[in-house]
Amino acid sequence: MKHLLFPLCSLLLFMACFKGSNPLLVESFDTPFGVPPFDLIQEKHFMPAFKEGMAQQNKAIEAIIQNPEAATFSNTIDALETSGALLTRVENIFDNLNSANTNDKIQAIAKEVAPLLSKHYDTISMNADLFKRIKTLYDIRDHLGLTTEQMTVLKETYKSFVRNGAGLNDRDKAKLQKINEELSTLSLQFGENVLKETNAFEVVVDKEADLAGLPENVVAQAAETATEKGYEGKWVFTIDKSSMIPYLTFGQNRAIREKLFKAYISKGNHNNELDNKANLTQMASLRVKRANLLGYKTHADFILEENMAKTPAAVYQFLDKIWKPALEVAKKESKSLQKLIDKEGGNFKLQPWDWWYYAEKVKKEKYALDDQALRPYFKLENVRDGAFGVANKLYGITFTELTDIPVYHPDVKAFEVKEADGRHIGILYVDYHPRASKRGGAWMSAYRKQQKLGGEVSPVIVNVCNLTKPTQDAPALLSLEEVETLFHEFGHALHGLLSDCVYPSVSGTDVSTDFVELPSQVMENWALEPEVLRTYAVHYQTGGVIPDELIKRIEKSSKFNQGFITVEYLSAAYLDMDWHTLTDDKLQDAVQFENKSMDKIGLIHEIVVRYKSPYFNHIFAGGYSSGYYSYIWAEVLDADAFQAFKDSGNLFNPKLAQAFRKNVLSAGGSEDPMTLYKRFRGSEPKIDPLLKKRGLK
Repeated sequence: MKHLLFPLCSLLLFMACFKGSNPLLVESFDTPFGVPPFDLIQEKHFMPAFKEGMAQQNKAIEAIIQNPEAATFSNTIDALETSGALLTRVENIFDNLNSANTNDKIQAIAKEVAPLLSKHYDTISMNADLFKRIKTLYDIRDHLGLTTEQMTVLKETYKSFVRNGAGLNDRDKAKLQKINEELSTLSLQFGENVLKETNAFEVVVDKEADLAGLPENVVAQAAETATEKGYEGKWVFTIDKSSMIPYLTFGQNRAIREKLFKAYISKGNHNNELDNKANLTQMASLRVKRANLLGYKTHADFILEENMAKTPAAVYQFLDKIWKPALEVAKKESKSLQKLIDKEGGNFKLQPWDWWYYAEKVKKEKYALDDQALRPYFKLENVRDGAFGVANKLYGITFTELTDIPVYHPDVKAFEVKEADGRHIGILYVDYHPRASKRGGAWMSAYRKQQKLGGEVSPVIVNVCNLTKPTQDAPALLSLEEVETLFHEFGHALHGLLSDCVYPSVSGTDVSTDFVELPSQVMENWALEPEVLRTYAVHYQTGGVIPDELIKRIEKSSKFNQGFITVEYLSAAYLDMDWHTLTDDKLQDAVQFENKSMDKIGLIHEIVVRYKSPYFNHIFAGGYSSGYYSYIWAEVLDADAFQAFKDSGNLFNPKLAQAFRKNVLSAGGSEDPMTLYKRFRGSEPKIDPLLKKRGLK
């Protein structure tokens, strides 16, 4: 709702009475490129800015309604697009900080403002007089002489109002408003609980014997974490993935592996004040009620109407096509790992906390590939510059680090992005390392979106990750998976940076959930191509380029463990769909529901669903409810899209790069996504390249 109706437009907000007292309420930010003045913004500034933003938008909406002239695209749709300038600016800054650098004060503000914002947006979307003007235009849309983008904006605005209750009677509008307020509060609480649970758990190691098998950099990082936490001379491992996965992969102490893994999969499920089971079941119930109020059978029907998949049946059919071959491969992998355990005299059955450890052993044995032998070639700064280099070769754009620009945390670096001819494109912040104030995972977001309505506005984009940290003795050295994560999020950043839309409501990543992952995932294809690897995979100590022999091993092992990877992911996609195809709003038992969901698809006990319900942030604290399938849906698109470059014989084919930039990266949501894709590729994507890529065919 917010994305469609109230985007950032003009920052020409004259509020002289606030100048000097609240940096959020000035006419424009007096900073390089107008980025947020992070050094001046304090928690106390947010609530007054939120309230002023809502007041200004209400005044702008009233002006639209009271306009005595007949509704036109300009005096209604354009005016609606520009109405929330201040509020969007404040929200963008606040939401990004709450995700990447939060604290108790910010979280308290989030809880206070969430129901206010929910009510504010509902009041606008349910305004009968405003909807009447929009509907008048929608009914005569074919006679307005609109551009393709304007037609999309009009259609999406109309649909957004309908989907947010504009057509309901007053009684049902009140019900919907209450549901939305409750959902916004529950979602915030869910995410906050997951973060606190993650930060609360630690394994303190005081015996060197318990470090057996761990690489030096992992031990060094654990020692620094211990020092930070006040355990001088010891080692600490947490359930942040950058700490946990290395121990699961290399740690010989099986009891510690089990302890870490079980702590991770039990987040939000301890029957204490941070327990999320009641939160998520209540959210699932409220989503059913909301869908029913709006005339939909399920929440998934409501969400998917706006996605490429369109229906729950289409999503399930798609997942089923991949699940069967993936499960068969995973079962074979499981048997292979069990054979190794038996061969070593392990005398136990393979468990989920054993998978990483024995998979790494099999990989070494089968491909002579050691993750730790690769890390020295993947110094974070080199990998980042490698991603920048790919973008430069494809699109001619450049990245220049800025040291005189405000940042929200010392870990953050800023870059100016420019066209080949030197024209300014936008600003990219990168924030790569985990900390207690940052939620888990990796994402891209915008502090300011690109748009041209009322004047050119350049984007300010951020990539946030939780990658391996540097130590006193070594820089941040990434795993293969982390390399791909960095390239992935950078692909999202390019989607926001290279946007070329007039209307902010359809610019950048404001596209359907199952299309938004195409720009990110297609970038992963370049990351490990030999031609690209040689440009950035340089040993941090010797300066030597990664040897061809190692590159060949990477290529040969690319399909290794794909059964596990695919099954772990798909099980979460099924779980998401099962929660959101409920037709009954009665409260579920979260554990029983999840177990039933996993039993239905035949998930083997050696693999645990990637995200158990009580910490499934994507669907209960993020925007991926009924949309977690999108990653692999988009992988069909990205595998097919990258195949075009491969088939051309040039990974940086300028004609294809220009077509991809124009029809995907720059177009945003200005047209139907399949139309845009076919314009780039010439036909609809096929699933075969994906199955081949993952070794499932």
